[in-house]
Amino acid sequence: MPIVAIFAIGLADSGDWQHMLTNVVPRATGRTLALLAATGVLTGIFGIGAAWLVASCDFPLRRFLSSALVLPLAIPSYLAAYAFGEFLDFTGPVQSAYRALFGFRSARDYSFPDIRSLGGAVLVMSAVLYPYVYLACRSMFVMQGRAAADVARTLGAGPLRVFARVQIPMARPAIIVGLTLVMMETLNDIGAVEYLGVNTLTFSIYDTWLNRGSLSGAAQIACVMLVFVVGLLVIERRARRLQRFSSNKTTAVVPDAVRLKLTDARRWAATIFCSIPVLIGFVTPVAVLSTFALRRLDDFADARLLKALGHSILVSSSAAVVTILLAFMLAYASRTERTMLTTGASRLASLGYGVPGTILGMGVLIPFAAIDNAVDGALRSTFGISTGLLLSGTGFAIVYAATVRFLTMAEGTIDAGFHKLSPHLDMAARALGRTRFQTLKEVLLPNMRPAVLTAALLVFIETMKELSATILLRPFNFNTLATLVYEDASRAKVQDASVAALIIIIAGLIPVVLVSRSLENRG
Repeated sequence: MPIVAIFAIGLADSGDWQHMLTNVVPRATGRTLALLAATGVLTGIFGIGAAWLVASCDFPLRRFLSSALVLPLAIPSYLAAYAFGEFLDFTGPVQSAYRALFGFRSARDYSFPDIRSLGGAVLVMSAVLYPYVYLACRSMFVMQGRAAADVARTLGAGPLRVFARVQIPMARPAIIVGLTLVMMETLNDIGAVEYLGVNTLTFSIYDTWLNRGSLSGAAQIACVMLVFVVGLLVIERRARRLQRFSSNKTTAVVPDAVRLKLTDARRWAATIFCSIPVLIGFVTPVAVLSTFALRRLDDFADARLLKALGHSILVSSSAAVVTILLAFMLAYASRTERTMLTTGASRLASLGYGVPGTILGMGVLIPFAAIDNAVDGALRSTFGISTGLLLSGTGFAIVYAATVRFLTMAEGTIDAGFHKLSPHLDMAARALGRTRFQTLKEVLLPNMRPAVLTAALLVFIETMKELSATILLRPFNFNTLATLVYEDASRAKVQDASVAALIIIIAGLIPVVLVSRSLENRG
């Protein structure tokens, strides 16, 4: 529905197409491509490099850093942008120390890189998104090719040549998957790019619709942006299919005894290299926001914050329940009835994750508003009753958008749980006289509880962090933690938003810790 609505609105008014394609789209597309390319390169360097080092080499703090490198996933990009904006600002600690060190008195006496620029956006995005590449590549380096790497070494290849000629080609599908996820998240972002002054396609949609009052123009930019999304989805699906060739279930994890022994200088260089993204992507934002929050301990009891927290919990819980029900239905149907219909439904449902939140918000709001107006008009003319905005004027629209966007995540987690259960469990229960419903209730559901709870937790936390769609769909006087932080940051009051930001980060740490523990257990 959201995608159909976008194209229907965009194609309905052809008058704006020429203006958009001439004046708005080229500049926004150029900025977007530059941001995607630079972010892809930087995340690739740190994600691939750190994954290879922790998987193949022995150096100080390796075990700690292998888990710590995942931590930036807990930091939403817009929170990282707000933190870096304060950290590198004229009155921030970095420039203050710089002026004190060299004796400068004002900003006219020296030049300093501006964080509110394309380069700043690349830094912020790369700092919090590189774990997508790191996770994909680390799993591949650990599980794929110890045998292939050992064979290459026995044939006289050095470590760097083995990395470049053997391990990188085998990990290419995983690299493409990780980079595609990075670019999808970069396209989805609106809080960071707006704060940093980078006019991407996503921000152009928001600006054209709300600030310039052109709904059709915003829809036309969204149509152009969906071309990028489709291209990324095609690349990602193809890369996932190609991942099979490097899978080797009999390959053991590399023990410490056979890891590459680096020289003293290289050992510490590896430690520094793996520490840099953790310090930039996690330690710095948390330190900045924690410093601000400690000065505002009274805000924990602030009515505005508590109200936003209640809204976040309500919306996130509702989205988690609805999404889990739909995801379980899809996964169970795929398990019991493998037909073209169930396979097609699962694939169609998975498209929502690739649609940026801004486009999703627009595609949900307009149809819901039309339905609300039609229902209200019919009841007014028939019974003299006004229903108001039942769908678009409540939190239901946010729940709907979150369900569409995160259904892929929940369905994938639950489907993976089903794959761990042998089909013979179903057959044995049926042979012992249980009906299909009794088999589901008494056999499958108890075994699926961990997967279902994990999926619900992921959807809950991702909905709590979501900003792009929420900011467009929220009713008046309805703030979540994410929109509360956005409002304060838009008024240059990042310090006032620090407590709400810390709550979001603490919530986001839960799945990240689970992922880190899973990696360590696998190792």
